[in-house]
Amino acid sequence: MSEPVQALQEQVKTPVRLSNAQVIAIKIIALTAFCAALGFAQGWASSRTYKPEQAAGFYMGLLHGMLMPAALPGLLMGQNLPIYAPNNAGRAYNIGYILGINTCGMLFFGIGFWKPRRRR
Repeated sequence: MSEPVQALQEQVKTPVRLSNAQVIAIKIIALTAFCAALGFAQGWASSRTYKPEQAAGFYMGLLHGMLMPAALPGLLMGQNLPIYAPNNAGRAYNIGYILGINTCGMLFFGIGFWKPRRRR
């Protein structure tokens, strides 16, 4: 083989493949970080946006739905967090709440099951 070709082959390195245990560990760390971020976001947002005397509408339902999965870490951290507004606008609030839950679930479980495509 000529020297330039051999030098070029030495420069090209094969990518490092992660083991299954490493991939699982990375996913667990990512999900834990995501849950912690949601927990802090829930605590921050609930104290600033939740007003029991005001009827919650679609956008408040969307916010409550997106932050509802974060209630468990927040509750475990000792915060008393509302996850559903009893004084709401009815159907609009419920639709927003369901859309928020589904969006957050898609993001949360999407990270857990996402497998990047391997380049050829």
